[in-house]
Amino acid sequence: MSKIDEVRSAMVAAMKAKDKETKETLSALLASLKNKAIDKRADLTEEEEVQVIMKEIKQTKETLELTPADRTDIIEECQKRLAVLEQYAPKMMDENEIKDVITSTLAELEIETPTAKDKGKIMKVLMPKVKGKADGKLVNEILLTFFS
Repeated sequence: MSKIDEVRSAMVAAMKAKDKETKETLSALLASLKNKAIDKRADLTEEEEVQVIMKEIKQTKETLELTPADRTDIIEECQKRLAVLEQYAPKMMDENEIKDVITSTLAELEIETPTAKDKGKIMKVLMPKVKGKADGKLVNEILLTFFS
């Protein structure tokens, strides 16, 4: 079952349960998935579906970060939205898994003590391995701990 069908059936269930916030979040996600498919003029691959979901999550997190602390209504709405969206996102890698990928990438590139000069070369090989599985900011932060 594609993500579009999965999201649509969850949205119908949310409507029946009269869960307005979940329905609105799923409706927006469904629209994004459909728009991407229309732009592509073909069905989306699983990887493309994940990219759309991750983009929605990223946008919601950015909204949450930019929201003033006194706007609790927006903060609550974003948190509920994130909870719904994260159900459809793939499981993200944790710090240890990312460190393992970085270590194997350094071994692959034969870099024993990475420096800031090597960062571009490392990221070029590393990011395709973790794309869609890990947050780019987190990968960057962990990679910086490897620099001497």
